[in-house]
Amino acid sequence: MNIHFIAIGGSAMHNLAIALHQKGYQVSGSDDTIHDPSKSRLEKYGLLPFEFGWFPEKISSNLEVIILGMHAKKDNPELLKAQELGLKIYSYPEFLYEQSKDKTRVVIGGSHGKTTITSMILHVLNYHEKEVDYMVGAQLEGFETMVHLTEENDFIVLEGDEYLSSPIDRRPKFHLYKPNIALLSGIAWDHINVFPTFENYIEQFKIFTDSMIHGGSMVYNEEDTIVKEVVELSENHIKKYPYATPNHYIENGITFLETTAGDLPLEIFGKHNLQNLAGAKWICQHMGIDEDGFYEAIGSFSGASKRLEKIAETNASVIFKDFAHSPSKVAATTKAVKEQYAERTVLACLELHTYSSLNAEFLSEYKNSLKSADTAVVFYSPKAVKMKQLEAVTSQQIAEAFQRDDLIIYTNPQEFKDFLFRQNLDKVALVLMSSGNYGGLDFEDVKRLL
Repeated sequence: MNIHFIAIGGSAMHNLAIALHQKGYQVSGSDDTIHDPSKSRLEKYGLLPFEFGWFPEKISSNLEVIILGMHAKKDNPELLKAQELGLKIYSYPEFLYEQSKDKTRVVIGGSHGKTTITSMILHVLNYHEKEVDYMVGAQLEGFETMVHLTEENDFIVLEGDEYLSSPIDRRPKFHLYKPNIALLSGIAWDHINVFPTFENYIEQFKIFTDSMIHGGSMVYNEEDTIVKEVVELSENHIKKYPYATPNHYIENGITFLETTAGDLPLEIFGKHNLQNLAGAKWICQHMGIDEDGFYEAIGSFSGASKRLEKIAETNASVIFKDFAHSPSKVAATTKAVKEQYAERTVLACLELHTYSSLNAEFLSEYKNSLKSADTAVVFYSPKAVKMKQLEAVTSQQIAEAFQRDDLIIYTNPQEFKDFLFRQNLDKVALVLMSSGNYGGLDFEDVKRLL
């Protein structure tokens, strides 16, 4: 099969390109800019475009498939040429479904936790040498790519993102997968540029639940009242399996899971991660891994990249980097760190970086999200607000939104860095939460603070 990617440089897109190349397909692609790690990984497999930009002359009737990334615009010259020639154009999720029509599709959905749960499942299956196809939203230890596709594997495990499929396909990605087995971890309003009301956002999860194959199995977090309502009120003919936070305790900074085979020390921690673990266990059981086999494997799971990732530690201090940016994730992360390190000062630094978090109307959702931190810092760049063409946000608005009188606010990257590097981190747990990099913060330098 001869396949061309429009916007090949995206995190998901370049991984799919590599996976199809490894499957033996003829793969080409274009993009107007490609950064590392995508750039070096595409180069490694001989898939990096010779020059950046859009070239309609690359599009010909010899191409059997066009895969269109979200980074491309509706008026992309290559897209217009493909449409003119009547070529088959797929979105990323649409093509994944085409590749897995004859497989058992396992889809992990939810506003938060889906990358970690998918990673847990793949870790357990890998531990037991059970081969499956997959697509996950983070680079995992022991896995070459974030996407793996074969002809022979029976299962495919897919992280089910609720964001849009492509510039010309406005359906949420996870509506296209039609799962046989699914999981919903939690629902908390996100992507307000696409889903302007919470009711509209919740509706997407109802559609997802109803899109499951009849007779399929839905695993869901019954401690999330909205998830519970969405699943239990669904009239789709599916089997429903609730899960909740398992029994556990913390001792000397280590979380122990109480199991029938004894107390199991974990490398992960926090109520949200324990809920994730409970959900992953159900899914693995549906895929043929029994409870004992799951526990044997999960003890060595250290987390997905950038998800409460420990980047430095001494006997008295620890530094975490976390992808958390939505209000529910920020609250869960800071609470987890405080519970795990109750005797230490928790210094929580949050960068407001996404469209939603920088939107003045959405800011109030952050109320009390940093209350578990002993010291709370918020950084945002007025330049990022301007680039996203949003109404300017003031420090006063942020202070009022978070409802914390002692909140420290920075808008200048250098001033934030100076503050960070002045801190005495003895008996401190530092957690840096962002989907960005605080205006150019080098995390290798941060590691050297300890």
